[in-house]
Amino acid sequence: MPSTFRDRLIHLYYCKGITRARLHKLLHQDPSLTKLYEYSTSQLAATLAIPANIAYILYKDLHNEALLYDIKRDSSRYTIITIVDDIYPAMLKTIKDLPLVLFAIGNMNLLHQFPSLSVVGTRTPSNEGMKKTTYLLSPLIKQGWVIVSGMAKGIDSFAHRTALAEKGYTIAVLGSGFQHIYPKQNVGLFKEIITSNGLILSEYPPTTAPQPYHFPERNRIISGLGFGTLVIEAMERSGTLITVEQALEQGREVFATPGDPWIPQTKGCHKIIQEGAKLITKWEDIEEDWETIKGIWQR
Repeated sequence: MPSTFRDRLIHLYYCKGITRARLHKLLHQDPSLTKLYEYSTSQLAATLAIPANIAYILYKDLHNEALLYDIKRDSSRYTIITIVDDIYPAMLKTIKDLPLVLFAIGNMNLLHQFPSLSVVGTRTPSNEGMKKTTYLLSPLIKQGWVIVSGMAKGIDSFAHRTALAEKGYTIAVLGSGFQHIYPKQNVGLFKEIITSNGLILSEYPPTTAPQPYHFPERNRIISGLGFGTLVIEAMERSGTLITVEQALEQGREVFATPGDPWIPQTKGCHKIIQEGAKLITKWEDIEEDWETIKGIWQR
């Protein structure tokens, strides 16, 4: 059994059969995370209300020495941040279902640098959408703002590239481990962010392959790291709007840009503007909002 609570928490992130919901359940029942190492397969199944085959897999991982070696190896390559570490970002401590462990590579100072703005949008942006991204973000980046996004195709990647082009700061939150960059075409962007004083984060251990459900999960971290979320373009039904819902649940500001009504990429933005998102036509609109509320986040 790993010797400290921190080590046990990290260990459980590597164990198959542990989900975030099950981990929170374990923490509620056993805050020190020590009892489960003494449980039999049947006790694990009963405690977590999981099938016997899943409990067996979990039991094997809990007592797998090779897994501890993997953690030691990854700790030498990446920074592993837990909820009990001082470096854990204060912004995320305020959100529901906060990540208990994060894997990071790059400039850790960005976790505590203000202001930070989350930027999301469609994977198939229009030319107008790309222009709006540059127009709105470049002045903020030049003032030292941190741009947070998900390194997905389209607006996300372009937001990161805009920050890099201005020699500014950016954080990318992945829906996979560092050894499985998705989409593969962004391997170069991944490396450029790291070497350009940016930061890459993931909730998933480095060998974790991307899964469809990972991306809605990681969106809560994207929105949580910014004081507000800016939507450049979004289809009427898209994953971008999931991020908007999470931002609202987290008490974050939501900004959206309008566009030509006949372009499908603007329909999602118009919808959330009608529902109360702040309509943004210039970068000063975002800056003014930050100036109004920055005292809350800088305490």
